[in-house]
Amino acid sequence: MEWIKRLTGQTVGLDTAPLIYFIENHPLYYPLVGPFFAAVERGEIKVVTSTLTLAEVLVRPYRHGNEALAREYSDILLRARNVTTFPVSSEIAAKAARLRAMHGIRTPDAIQLATAHKSYAGSFLTNDEDLEKAAELQMLLLKRMVP
Repeated sequence: MEWIKRLTGQTVGLDTAPLIYFIENHPLYYPLVGPFFAAVERGEIKVVTSTLTLAEVLVRPYRHGNEALAREYSDILLRARNVTTFPVSSEIAAKAARLRAMHGIRTPDAIQLATAHKSYAGSFLTNDEDLEKAAELQMLLLKRMVP
């Protein structure tokens, strides 16, 4: 996939939805995110995200008592090669507040974008087109990549 090849050697910020699509084999988006995460695993792309992602992805597995799925999410976010999950620092919180003030985006989204920005990501993988208005990074919007 050409869009993945263009990311080689880069750091990409990761929103929550693409990870869910990958782990849960989403029928529409897995063909896009599967090769992306394969490139991450091979070390061609580095991913950064926030601990907020962990809080978001664990809700459903915990609600349904699916400890195996919760472990799978945790393993990717906390132990996978080429994936770094950053805590919400005061610097990230301040950047998130600026993004919220300037663009009116929700706090979780602002934290995700601020984490990517402070981690020197060049792109942000998401499926939330509302984030484009706050983009200081190249936005990789999955719904626009579906063939």
